[in-house]
Amino acid sequence: MTVTVRRAAAVDAPTLARLRYRWRSEERGEDGISRESFVDFYTSWAIDRLASHVAFLVEVDGRAAGMAWLVFGSRAPSPNQLDRRTGDLQAVYVIPELRDAGVGGALLDAILAEARVRELEFLTVHSAQRAVSFYQRAGFTADPTWLSLDLR
Repeated sequence: MTVTVRRAAAVDAPTLARLRYRWRSEERGEDGISRESFVDFYTSWAIDRLASHVAFLVEVDGRAAGMAWLVFGSRAPSPNQLDRRTGDLQAVYVIPELRDAGVGGALLDAILAEARVRELEFLTVHSAQRAVSFYQRAGFTADPTWLSLDLR
């Protein structure tokens, strides 16, 4: 099995869209627009966000097997740190048949390398319960001071 992780380009946006659709619609049963309409929308969405988001595509033996997005932000400056870059890891997905085979680990390694090159102060992720231990093994920790409010 050959695992390759790379930064996705605009040309990969439809592939990322199909992976996202499979995950959210086929696996989670989310209803909404058709696959074709979703791919069209997502492709435009991805291309519009190339300045603030970096997508990663993982391929196994040349076939799309997973994806993730690294979203960049900036926190307010402090007297001892004027440039406070942050990141948020989003939409991390590996197709079910390749989970627990090192594919997700390779994907996360590439993302962490990118975060370090960009000198991010910290990286956050909102994880599914089953993946919490995966992120903890990579060094992520729970922080009781990090709070969220769902405004939906």
